[in-house]
This record gives sequence, structure tokens and C-alpha cells, in this order.
Amino acid sequence: MTRLTAPRRLLKPLLAAAALASLAAPAHAISLLDRGPIADFLTVFRQQGVPRQTIGWNSPYKPGTVVISTSQRRLYYILPNQEAVQYGVGVGREGFSWSGTKTVTMKKEWPAWRPPEQMIKRRPDLPRYMAGGNDNPLGARALYLGSSLYRIHGSNEPETIGAAVSSGCIRMTNRDVIDLYGRVKVGTKVVVLP
Repeated sequence: MTRLTAPRRLLKPLLAAAALASLAAPAHAISLLDRGPIADFLTVFRQQGVPRQTIGWNSPYKPGTVVISTSQRRLYYILPNQEAVQYGVGVGREGFSWSGTKTVTMKKEWPAWRPPEQMIKRRPDLPRYMAGGNDNPLGARALYLGSSLYRIHGSNEPETIGAAVSSGCIRMTNRDVIDLYGRVKVGTKVVVLP
């Protein structure tokens, strides 16, 4: 079996199961392709604008720390031996960027989204609630930062990675946020640099 046929052989039964489930489910039920293990699996095959890579990085931060460089639009997960995993991120647009130190206080898979009151004032057209899934702006995973409204989260707009477009949250591709989510624990220190 070649490397290319293995994913295809795995994908066929998953897609068939999802198709059968969607036929049997009521119209309001969430599709298996929208969230959960099948959606996670399919995310692996989506394009990635800014590739994740392990780099050499002499850092004053302890392994396990997350460091975000707003100006570089990169997130670094610090590894031992002066290395870091580097991810491309989208950051806060002009007037919405911030810096400081926070702690990961909660982690959620396929989180629901409730826009904060401040965002609704700016954008009254936004829904007041959106269930988790591929159309949700928080994407596949979210890491909640302290008692702030900010999160490190996936995105259903991967073309925004590397840009300053958010209302202060740190956006990642769904593929990357799933990887980071597996590395980060509640209590992880997050340092956001200008």
C-alpha cells in the first residue's frame, strides 16, 4: 500500500458513514462532517497557507510556553533544547491588537460561539449564538485566555492567517490549532509580544 492510497482507503468508509448518518438524521442535526473525529480527520488534508515548522529558537521562556509575536504574525510553542514549533497566525487588526501575559484557563473542541457585546455593537448583523462546526468562526479548537474575551482559536477563513484582521483573538488554521491544542494544557503561560 502506498502513502497516497492509505488515506483514500481510510477516507472512503468514513465518508460513506457520514453520508448514511446524514440521510438518517433530521435536517436540524449537525453533520458528522462539521465537527468531531471525521471533521478532524478531513482537516488534515486541507491546504495550509503558512506552514508549521520546528525551528531553532534561543528563548528566555520555559518549554511549554506559548509566545505570540504580533509583528511577525507567528505563534511559537517552546520546546526543550532551544527549539520551538512555529505556526502562522492571524492577529488583531489596527486598534484591536494587544500584548501581555495570560494563562490558558479552558480548552474546547468545536466550541460554540457567542459574539461579545462589544462586537455585536460594531456588527449588529452577527448571530447571537452559533453552534460549533466548520462554519463557526472559532474553528476546530479554542484555547481561552484568562478572564479576557481573547482566545487562540481555529478559523474557517484560512486565508486570513498571516494578516491583522481579528478583533483581538489569535487565529490559526484548523489544522494548526488541533496540533497546538494537543500540546497545550490548562495553566499554560501565553506571552503576547507587540
